[in-house]
Amino acid sequence: MSGLILAVIAQGAKRLAVGERVHEYRAGQYLVASVDLPVTGHFFEATPEQPALGFGLVLEPAAVAELLLQAGPDDAPGAESEAPAGIAVSDASPELLDAVIRLLRLLDHPRDRAVLAPLAKREILWRLLTGEQGRMVRQLGLADSSLRHVARSVQWIREHYAQPFRVEDLARLADMSESAFYRNFQAVTAMSPIQFQKQIRLQQARLLLAAHPHDITRVGHQVGYDSASQFSREYRRQFGTSPSRDIARLHTSAPALP
Repeated sequence: MSGLILAVIAQGAKRLAVGERVHEYRAGQYLVASVDLPVTGHFFEATPEQPALGFGLVLEPAAVAELLLQAGPDDAPGAESEAPAGIAVSDASPELLDAVIRLLRLLDHPRDRAVLAPLAKREILWRLLTGEQGRMVRQLGLADSSLRHVARSVQWIREHYAQPFRVEDLARLADMSESAFYRNFQAVTAMSPIQFQKQIRLQQARLLLAAHPHDITRVGHQVGYDSASQFSREYRRQFGTSPSRDIARLHTSAPALP
C-alpha cells in the first residue's frame, strides 16, 4: 500500500483483526490504515435485504505533505518520536461525511468530476488531518516521521517474506536504534517483526495452496519454512486446522461454476 486508506461505513458493520487488536466500525464511523498490514475481517449486521455499504479512498503521502505545507507550522508539527498505530477507528464528523457524500454524487456527473473530485478529496484529507486521527495522517506526510520509517521495514518484509532477517538489519533500514525500532514496529503493527513475517507467510501459503492443494510441502518451503512439520503446526495455529483439511474445506465450500 502506497498511501492512506480511508474506509467509511454507511450501512452494516465490519470487524478487523490485526495481531492481538480487534477493530469494529459501523455506520457513521471511519477507519484509517496507514500501513499495509496482514488483516483478517468480515462484515456483520448485514443481510441480503440490507447489505453492508461503504466507501473507500486511497490518499497519497504527497497530498498529505502538500496540505501540511499549505497549513503552515501551527497545523503541521514536526516528526514525533513515537509512531501511532497503523489502523484506527473514529466517529465521522458531519463535515467529513458531507465531503464524502459530495464526492460520491460526482459519480453521476462525469463532466463535473474531473474538476470537482480533486477538491472533494482534498477536503476529505483536510477533515482527516484536523480530526481525531490527525496524528496518524500527519505522520504519513512527513518524510522523517517514525511511521514512514517503520513503513519501509514493513514493505521490505512484504517483498522478502520468505527470507530470514535480523531485527538489527531492519532497524538500520528504518534508520532507528534496535530498541526504538522494535517499540515503534509493535505500536504500528500490533506485532513483532517475526510475528508480522509469519502472518504474511501463512496468508501467502493459503493463497498458493488454493491453487496447488497437493503441494503442501513445496508451498511451505516456498514461503520460507524449511521444516514441513513447523509449517503445518503454525498453519494449524493460525487457521484452526491442518493445511490439507483447510484447503479441502475451502474447495468444498466454493460455489460451483455455471
